[in-house]
Amino acid sequence: MSAKYTILEELIRPVVEGLGFEFWGMEYLSLGKDSVLRIYIETDAEKGIDVEDCARVSRQVSSILDVEDPITGEYNLEVSSPGLDRPLFSLAQYQAYIGSIVSLRLRVPFDGRRKFKGQLMGIESEDIVIRVDQEEYLLPIDLIDKANVVPQF
Repeated sequence: MSAKYTILEELIRPVVEGLGFEFWGMEYLSLGKDSVLRIYIETDAEKGIDVEDCARVSRQVSSILDVEDPITGEYNLEVSSPGLDRPLFSLAQYQAYIGSIVSLRLRVPFDGRRKFKGQLMGIESEDIVIRVDQEEYLLPIDLIDKANVVPQF
């Protein structure tokens, strides 16, 4: 996890949780003038996350970020629910989706490849176990750049 991510999370997590939501995770995509800070929020409420929830979190987070100014330059702030194809950020989230199909992209190649799509079999220490085409891979979580649950209909 980068230092910028840690700083942003320390600012954003208490705001999200203070509003009664779970901080699911975030992504910061540095793209020059089109940079994006995307925050994912979750709730236990039966109604789920709606547009008003996202707007409320966005207003509060925006105020904090304006004061603390942890991001240099312009960026767009987006707040949403994780959705059906939810990204996975923590070991606890991976644990909750054992048995699901996931899509992973690694920062660097592992066994000659960077992309894996298969069944999440488990967690061993700080590694993710994924089965792809009847072969199991033990992937260090630190190598994972992006992970998403693949919805099954």
